[in-house]
Amino acid sequence: MSIEIFLNGEVRSVATGTSLLHLIGSLSLDPERVAIELDRRIVKRQEWDTTVVTAGARIEVVQFVGGG
Repeated sequence: MSIEIFLNGEVRSVATGTSLLHLIGSLSLDPERVAIELDRRIVKRQEWDTTVVTAGARIEVVQFVGGG
C-alpha cells in the first residue's frame, strides 16, 4: 500500500511505513550531506530511522554541495 507525500513541493508516492532514512536512500542521496524538514520542523539525523512519513507530509530535503 502506498501514500502520497509532498517532497520538495512535488507529489510523490511512497510505501506505507517509509522512514525518512529509507526515503533518502531511495533518492540515492548521501545522508551525511542532506538536511530534512518535515512539516516545517527540522528533523535530527538520529531520528530519521524512526520517523515514519504519513500521508500528506510535507518534506523538504536540502543537499549540501561543496566547491569553490
